Amino acid sequence: MRWTLKPQPEKEKVEKLAKELQVNKTIAQILCQRNIDTFEAAKNYFRPNLDEIHDPFLMKDMDLAVARIEKAIANDENILIFGDYDVDGTTAVSLVASYLKTIHTNIATYIPDRYAEGYGISFLGIDFAHDNDFSLIIALDCGIKAIDKVTYAKEKNIDFIICDHHKPGDEIPKAIAVLNAKREDCNYPFDELCGCGVGFKLIQALGVSRNQSIEYFVPYLDLVATAIAADIVPMNGENRILAYFGLQVINTQPRNGIKAIIHQAKKKELTITDVVFTIAPRINAAGRIKHGNYAVELLTEMDLEAAIEFAAAIEIFNADRKNLDKKITDQALIQIIDNNEEDKFTSVVFQEDWHKGVIGIVASRLIEKYYRPTLVFTKSGDKLAASARSVKGFDVYNALHECEEFIEQFGGHKYAAGLTLLPENYENFKNKFEEVVAKTIDTKLLTPEIAIDAEIDLLEITPKFFRIIQQMAPFGPMNMKPTFKTSCVRDNGYGKRVGKEQTHLKLNVFQGDNKKTFNSIGFGLGDKMAFVQNDFDIVYALDENEWNGHKSIQLLLKDLK
Repeated sequence: MRWTLKPQPEKEKVEKLAKELQVNKTIAQILCQRNIDTFEAAKNYFRPNLDEIHDPFLMKDMDLAVARIEKAIANDENILIFGDYDVDGTTAVSLVASYLKTIHTNIATYIPDRYAEGYGISFLGIDFAHDNDFSLIIALDCGIKAIDKVTYAKEKNIDFIICDHHKPGDEIPKAIAVLNAKREDCNYPFDELCGCGVGFKLIQALGVSRNQSIEYFVPYLDLVATAIAADIVPMNGENRILAYFGLQVINTQPRNGIKAIIHQAKKKELTITDVVFTIAPRINAAGRIKHGNYAVELLTEMDLEAAIEFAAAIEIFNADRKNLDKKITDQALIQIIDNNEEDKFTSVVFQEDWHKGVIGIVASRLIEKYYRPTLVFTKSGDKLAASARSVKGFDVYNALHECEEFIEQFGGHKYAAGLTLLPENYENFKNKFEEVVAKTIDTKLLTPEIAIDAEIDLLEITPKFFRIIQQMAPFGPMNMKPTFKTSCVRDNGYGKRVGKEQTHLKLNVFQGDNKKTFNSIGFGLGDKMAFVQNDFDIVYALDENEWNGHKSIQLLLKDLK
């Protein structure tokens, strides 16, 4: 790991904030690093407020979208809510459909089949809408590049409203309205909403003429928080407020589908991390293994008993998904070794029978082993489809753009993308992608970085200090859980490797003459046991450990040297 200390803010600024907030300098320093450098900014940060949610009509085309939906309601038209099969898409469809059903009866949902239709708006979906007399499609978490599909729909007298958050291309589809804060011509104050977040702005706008205040929409925020967590969008600005209140809903009065998942996973109080690792994979498993419709049915189910049955079925899909991704990851690792590709700048692997639903997860697993931009291909119809994942600091979307001559279509973000290509172009693409990455990547990005917020002594870790750190949640990109470095610690002699395969490290560390020890756990650090015989440095986050009803502060080790 590369240990990097974050730039230190101005000393005067830190001291002034520490005094105003009556906190120690380390806390003030961490806040200043996050651009929270006034009393007012800190108040908004620690006490997120629904009044800070932006007016939805600041988003370009929002007035057009609302007018078209109101017209559809007045004329008793059939409206189809269309969304992608991942967590962001299925939560967005569930959110918009469940709200629209409270004001209009003719609402149906459509999730494309991952295998038969692929990502985004599909011709099959438009044909379904035409055959079933739908005159308006609201597309969520997809559609920003669906120029030909929107034209095709128009020929069939079907209007489109697109709610998306992916990067627009040079041309915007000719839909009735295109809601996307990343549009060049959109002045909405926050452009990092997820797809479900854009859907939330749409229902918020529809509520204005019905005198429904933002408080009315709070019960829908369990879905928005789930999507924000799963889609790994920045956890600042409007996202942080939506996630903060959404997490409260998840922990107090979640909808039946989420309640059933929590019941199935036997969880108590959930954090954003729990949402990422407990709720999101189960919603995703439906679309990966079976069909995304399962997720929407679960999330819109009004009967708890039925929701529990759905959740039990999804639990089986999730277990299948885990087995599949382990098996495929093992096969991919063997392929890299057999092809002598361990020293390349990229990992590009392909096997035609790999399950399309888990190749994104496999790409992430391969990065854990070989930290470099990674693509995992499988056969999809007469083409090859891939999931791309990147390493921190490297834009894989731009790299794919450089290989466009060999690609049929692609889309996505800086760190995750999807693409299809013809089988005969695979080798050429693979070589070109390696060439582009080798030429453009800063080689230090090929070693995982740990960004350290502050260097502290263990004595600084008090219950009050820990309590304030906890209040900085929900954590996520742009608001990560603070990471600390402490030098010259020792283990009290009871350190050991733990876990089924002895892969984790459990220590009790202390510093200097102070014999107060801290319980520490390092997941995946079992092989570092040799370093703990003498003094060593640690990088860690703070966590709470509960044992036999007793809570204590625990160090979550990230690395040691």
